[in-house]
Amino acid sequence: MKHILTGTLILSLITFCSLPAHTQDTKKDKDAEKMAAIKNLVDSQNYVFIPQTAMPMSGSVRQLTPDFELRITKSSIVSYLPYFGRAYTAPIDPSKGALTFTSKDFEYTTTPKNKGGWDVLIKPKDYRDVQQMNLSISSTGYATLQVTSTNRQPISFNGYIQAAAKKRR
Repeated sequence: MKHILTGTLILSLITFCSLPAHTQDTKKDKDAEKMAAIKNLVDSQNYVFIPQTAMPMSGSVRQLTPDFELRITKSSIVSYLPYFGRAYTAPIDPSKGALTFTSKDFEYTTTPKNKGGWDVLIKPKDYRDVQQMNLSISSTGYATLQVTSTNRQPISFNGYIQAAAKKRR
């Protein structure tokens, strides 16, 4: 009876000790799959940046609803982002948001980072109010967008990228 209890205890101990290793392997596999998926999105130049917070130069950080986005494809950049901050000139059409535009003529440059991730530089040529958009993407999909405008203070957004789904608008 003592041998049966000892055998059962040893078997239980081996099973228990092997569980965390299996769980870690599964997590590593999932992380590797996610990193590969993010790399494919950046390489294909077909993804959406969803901002979660806006950080204007002056004022406080603002939480955003998931209605805002920056849609990036090979043929266009569609920006539907809010703006909080100081404008140096009055807008021509006050009904339009400062960062609501579509660009079909733009420069798109991707640079890999040293520790994983990418820096993406977007320069719209057919929308003069935005000089450039710097999108810093981590290998896990989290991203920071910095927008430099001609007539407004810069603004930054924190969020994530995801695969481009069918258009909501």
